[in-house]
Amino acid sequence: MNGVEATKKIINQDPNAVIIMCSAMSQHKVVVSAIEAGAKDFIVKPFDENRVLETVQQFI
Repeated sequence: MNGVEATKKIINQDPNAVIIMCSAMSQHKVVVSAIEAGAKDFIVKPFDENRVLETVQQFI
């Protein structure tokens, strides 16, 4: 199962889940698929520590 499929299953079980995807694949199609599946944001690897912290803080 890939991240998009996992996101769909998690959202199906808990529609209020906050999912932030992280992947080395920055292809537009992958990012759009993740957001459409229910991810709140998408961080591309290698990631900046400050970017991760800012993103997580948006949702807590």
